[in-house]
Amino acid sequence: MPRLSPIEPAAAEGAAAAVLASTPINIFKGMANNPVMMEGLMAMAGAIGKSGAISALEAEAVMLRVSERNGCGYCLAAHTKIASGAGADAAKAESFRRGEGTNDRERALLRFADAVTEKNGWIEDSELEAFRAAGFDDAAVIEVIAAIAWMTFTNLFNHVNQTEVDFPPVVMPVQA
Repeated sequence: MPRLSPIEPAAAEGAAAAVLASTPINIFKGMANNPVMMEGLMAMAGAIGKSGAISALEAEAVMLRVSERNGCGYCLAAHTKIASGAGADAAKAESFRRGEGTNDRERALLRFADAVTEKNGWIEDSELEAFRAAGFDDAAVIEVIAAIAWMTFTNLFNHVNQTEVDFPPVVMPVQA
């Protein structure tokens, strides 16, 4: 049972009303307790993957990896489903969760996301250069950091709220 009072779509205010009208999922019902914060968070979420610096599938790879590292069952379930819409089958989604990927570009992306996360951004020059060598530019660096920030927020939110999973659940931790 969630710790924060869920806001149903009919009772939502401000930006939360529009979000819940189109996507009445449990995480958003909890976030709707603060419509102003939700508006900013949704703007950030909407921006990730839009610039083309990383693809929607690559953004989902980062989100699945961060959620696996943080042990967030809600986000793992949600982003496994979202990733399937971006072209990831179950095996690919699991490879993202393990930090492996299925090709060199995905591996470089996930290694970079792991380094940024593990080192709180204090990465080595060689880690940044390896990311760039895989075909990513400075805009991609920023977008990956944004995806990590978004997932970290939602993971923490779900842990505090104990958000009930309303997507097909996934096995945790990922099986090797």
